[in-house]
Amino acid sequence: MDDQIRIVKSTSENKDFIALVASLDQSLWESYPELKVDYWGNNIMEMNPNVVIIYLNDVAVACACFKKYNINTIEIKRMFVSAEFRGKGLAQKMLRELESWAKEAGFSFSILETLYKQNAAIAMYQKLGYVVIENYAPYISRESSICMKKNI
Repeated sequence: MDDQIRIVKSTSENKDFIALVASLDQSLWESYPELKVDYWGNNIMEMNPNVVIIYLNDVAVACACFKKYNINTIEIKRMFVSAEFRGKGLAQKMLRELESWAKEAGFSFSILETLYKQNAAIAMYQKLGYVVIENYAPYISRESSICMKKNI
């Protein structure tokens, strides 16, 4: 039987989003213990109305959101797929959904930051048209950060 995938637009107050972000943070802390001290302030979630959650057979397995970076640019934040559900194209589905949502809202560009060990994520972003750019604030001078941009 095929898995049933459902993409839901929500907010950062959604309990499934909150749980997935907690899993994301735990995963990052385990992969990058050296960054835990000074890095995580950039990932504090203020109220965000631009969240997508993917449900697979009614279980929340992936999330992402965007926030306004400037007048014509959004920043992709908190992109996460639970480990056991990776490799199914879920991150691509979420990213396309967020880009479409942002474009409908009048934005022209999407930027994001990821960390240097996230090879699969970097490859996926490049496959979807993102290019590496100079690090933008607040990631300027952070050697662990890879910043990317795309016209949407």
